Amino acid sequence: MDSSSAERVLGFVAGQRDAAIEWLRHLVDAESPSAFPETHQLVISVLTQALTGLGLRVRVVNTESSYQHIFATRKKRSRGAPLQLLIGHYDTVWPLGTTAKRPLTVDGNIIRGPGAFDMKGGLTQIILALQTIAELNLPLLLEPVIFFNSDEEIGSRSSTRYVRALARRAERAFVLEPALGEEGAIKTARKGIGRFTITVHGKAAHAGLDPEGGASAILELSHVIQTLFALNDADKGISVNVGTVDGGLQPNVIAPHSQAVVDVRVPTIAAGKAIEATIHSIAPVTKNVRLHISGGIGRPSMEFTPRNKALWKLAFELGQTLGLELTHGCAGGGSDGNTTSQYTATLDGLGPVGHGAHAEHEFLYIDKTLERAALLTLLLTQPSLHGGLA
Repeated sequence: MDSSSAERVLGFVAGQRDAAIEWLRHLVDAESPSAFPETHQLVISVLTQALTGLGLRVRVVNTESSYQHIFATRKKRSRGAPLQLLIGHYDTVWPLGTTAKRPLTVDGNIIRGPGAFDMKGGLTQIILALQTIAELNLPLLLEPVIFFNSDEEIGSRSSTRYVRALARRAERAFVLEPALGEEGAIKTARKGIGRFTITVHGKAAHAGLDPEGGASAILELSHVIQTLFALNDADKGISVNVGTVDGGLQPNVIAPHSQAVVDVRVPTIAAGKAIEATIHSIAPVTKNVRLHISGGIGRPSMEFTPRNKALWKLAFELGQTLGLELTHGCAGGGSDGNTTSQYTATLDGLGPVGHGAHAEHEFLYIDKTLERAALLTLLLTQPSLHGGLA
């Protein structure tokens, strides 16, 4: 990509600033909390209209469930051509009524609004990139496949099967989650995420009349918790957190049950397998109690694999033609990029540059976000570079 072509793309994208803000406003106004999928019809309609307006064939999938997802392809596409996957989610962490209290606002270069940064700004970038390609008649050597899901913020429970199936067929995946930090680093790695539930079965007895007749599930859980926290290893990037605990009946009863829910973050797939095995091997130390351990690593680590490195190198070089000095890094949170990376080259964090995901001060910089839309446009027009890399 020569600098004059890059400037042409950047100039067109910059000229769509007001239109992009209006798309984003419509998306933010169409509230879509993860916990209430029955409210998603408006945002589905907004996105469907935008995609069909670009000449795409749009289907809503998973209609047997309350969580519905959007799948789109070009109407006129080259059969047998390799695919490239564009992924975003339209659900947010914000409850209904949030936009009435904190509507989208534009303050110079800063846009604030619930879900604008995470990640309706990224959806806007996808729409803008596809429009740019169509308006400038840019080549597409890999067919774009667009997937917007409705449950990413709660773990992509119903959509992961679609993400996995599409990633298996695609030569690369672009995930429009927000960039990392205000410097806007691309996410080339993400920690894997595990969720475990430790249930302890003890034996009830009167705490005053027969204390020796019981077996305290709470006492045993205290030992388990110490074992779990000992698994933390900051130098290796491993974190284990007991987030909630519950148990017992009342103060004068030896606790017959207790439970802890544990969050685990690991930097590599190998570390995830090791810690999963360690947690499941925990044995009770208190007499007459039983442990039941469930769960595992649900989102495997997105590692900086050779194919991800090759895609990052391409993005860096294209960024330079746009006058951008891109950086990259590892995110502690998970996304659908964790899934796609198991099957195909993946770049994550290509979305808005700003700060405050899941926070009331959530915002994005419109100029930098438009630059990322131009970068996405250039990425989509590139040939496959690394299909054989593992």
